Amino acid sequence: MNRLKPSHLSGALVAAGLLTAAVAASASDALDPALERLVVDQRCHGTNVGNGDYGDYMSAVGGRGPNALGRFNDDPATLDELEQVTGRRGCTADNAAFMRLVNQWGFALAPTAMHTAHTLGYGGFHFSIEALYTKIEPSAYYWKMGSRGERDPSSNTAAPFNNDVPGMVQQYSARVRKGLGFGLEVAGQVGFVPNSSMYTGGADVRLALLEGFRTGVLGILPDLSVGAGVRSMTGASALQLTTAGLDVQISKPLPLANQSVLTPRIGYQYVWIYGNSRVVDTTPATDALGYCGFTGSNTPANRDPAKPVSDGQPVCAGGQPTDANNNVVFSDVRLQRHRMIFGVDYRYEFMQFGFQFITDIVDPAAAQSGNDTTLVYERTANNRLVERRLTDRQILRGIPRQFSLVFQIGAQF
Repeated sequence: MNRLKPSHLSGALVAAGLLTAAVAASASDALDPALERLVVDQRCHGTNVGNGDYGDYMSAVGGRGPNALGRFNDDPATLDELEQVTGRRGCTADNAAFMRLVNQWGFALAPTAMHTAHTLGYGGFHFSIEALYTKIEPSAYYWKMGSRGERDPSSNTAAPFNNDVPGMVQQYSARVRKGLGFGLEVAGQVGFVPNSSMYTGGADVRLALLEGFRTGVLGILPDLSVGAGVRSMTGASALQLTTAGLDVQISKPLPLANQSVLTPRIGYQYVWIYGNSRVVDTTPATDALGYCGFTGSNTPANRDPAKPVSDGQPVCAGGQPTDANNNVVFSDVRLQRHRMIFGVDYRYEFMQFGFQFITDIVDPAAAQSGNDTTLVYERTANNRLVERRLTDRQILRGIPRQFSLVFQIGAQF
């Protein structure tokens, strides 16, 4: 039996550390969620502000407004129109865009179930690094407005929108698996998303229902396992995202010579996506207290002469409290995805290499169950916004399927 030498393990650890450090060194926050831009009408943001080509911007946002730098638009005519359209003088959360963004982030950061159906066995140990590449919809409004974009290097000002969304989201992670015997195995994983401040972490558990038959009549049977995993994202101040997956996989090891094994595999995975927002200031470039001329709350000791009673609301000196109302919480997102997994693993002595392709079985809209509705605003033919309640299927209609490519290198002993 080939034993893992200390030099082999130290070499693998060093290689993993160098790869992780190299990728992390190039990270920026261009892909960080910019939820303050996801409003139903960009006219609530200030006009004639920002850098870049105005025409390119209008094309990117589909003609939905003048800019997205987050300065409150205090034009009375615009405010009156927004009052009629959205029922409030301010930036109303675009729940549909938020759901579509969370839907694609959820697919990208869901558990990969990167393993064969055959477990490590009692005392088995596996360390690996993974590179994950997931297809997204970079030209979509919710990506251009919902991701941060690069800052202007000369002025260090924020981009009005992200006009350079990549076609794929990357994730690099380190994973440790441990066999516990009796077909049971547990794993832990930590990772990061380049070009963002986001990190991921989670755990997996799986049970081999059928494994180990290699000779005789039963030798034709493949290995079979069921597993579950959870991943949580941190680092994005306004977005909380957690995904969970339940998978069933079959695989069959094919020995090559005496020192290597090739193991093709196939599986199905059901994924749950849970997305929540914290309180989001949709006009972060405007100081609400300064805009109001805040002198304190309306209390008996600091009465607002314009009101007959003390109601605890801001007292403004020459300004308006309107911008204080531009704090929103997006509707919670609860979605599902059906995914197929196709993979192959190659092991030579203690070294292991893996590749996996993950794809939607059905469109994201068709994967949704239940009849829960979300409050959204839709644009009419005369460019007006109307309030409606739509199901998840209706909101995700037309959103394309996604796929992920996963590469793994590890040491198993």
